[in-house]
Amino acid sequence: MPSDISHHQESPPFGRLRAGFLGKNARNGAPCPAGFPGPAAFRYTFRIVKRILSAVLLIVVVVACSALGLAEETSFRRVHVPNLKGKEIKAVLTFSDRDKAIEVHLSKGTPVTIPYGKIDKCAYEFTLGIMDEKSHWLKIEYHDQDLPKEFVLRMDGREYLHILDALKAHTGIEAEVLGNANKR
Repeated sequence: MPSDISHHQESPPFGRLRAGFLGKNARNGAPCPAGFPGPAAFRYTFRIVKRILSAVLLIVVVVACSALGLAEETSFRRVHVPNLKGKEIKAVLTFSDRDKAIEVHLSKGTPVTIPYGKIDKCAYEFTLGIMDEKSHWLKIEYHDQDLPKEFVLRMDGREYLHILDALKAHTGIEAEVLGNANKR
């Protein structure tokens, strides 16, 4: 045999092959061909065990979170609600999947909660005010003990599209576009 030819054996895909070990076929007990280790050649190293445990832990956490109903809440801080005198009050609009409701927390006054199931329809309107002031309005029509009610809020120009997307994603209701919304 010439000395310049080196004998190189590729490492098997399932771990290191111990010297002199051919392994046995799991089905019929026959020896495995050289280069293909049997089940005894696969070793559980710390790195492999750590990866397996991490994957199992991740699956358990995801299943537990979905089973416990840990739901998403999406909040928007740049909204205003008109009061009875016509002044606008700062508010925080929250879509709460845990409570299945739209919650509006006013800086002054009592919070308003509108359950998703009580919403009849929603409407979006874009208006131009004095000196070209742009306003984006959301009207939520709902019923409370068979009484029809409306809730109106002004959305910030930077957030109104995100609010309309959140409305669709959380309630399943798409806001009807009213007025001159195509001029926005």
